[in-house]
Amino acid sequence: MDHRARGPFEVGLAPLDPYHQEPGAGLARFALDKRFRGELEAVSKGEMLSAGSPASSGGYVALEHVRGSLQGREGAFALMHNATMVRGTPEMNIIVVPGSGSGALKGLVGRLTITVAADGAHAYQFDYGFDPAI
Repeated sequence: MDHRARGPFEVGLAPLDPYHQEPGAGLARFALDKRFRGELEAVSKGEMLSAGSPASSGGYVALEHVRGSLQGREGAFALMHNATMVRGTPEMNIIVVPGSGSGALKGLVGRLTITVAADGAHAYQFDYGFDPAI
């Protein structure tokens, strides 16, 4: 990737009724509401599905639509998450959905990394580029 953007972000999670709930399955569904700051000045909305025990081990998938400015380029794109946590150790894969970029973000490709500080503050690192064929 040719470019890197960094900054803090706030995230809000609101529980939603699951589409299907089997007793003891540990399935949950949430609405995502984020505000990115720094080199990505944007808001996003999305949905997350999770399973397992959030305190120790489990997994989640999510899609979010991001709209704003990335280092001065105005537009929108979608992020796709898949992540697991085993005994408190997370492994996340967050990528730009191919072909989802619009406006000055058309052709956007990339990977976003999230860090969470001990005090709960969230930050991102976004390594990205542009592929005119997408």
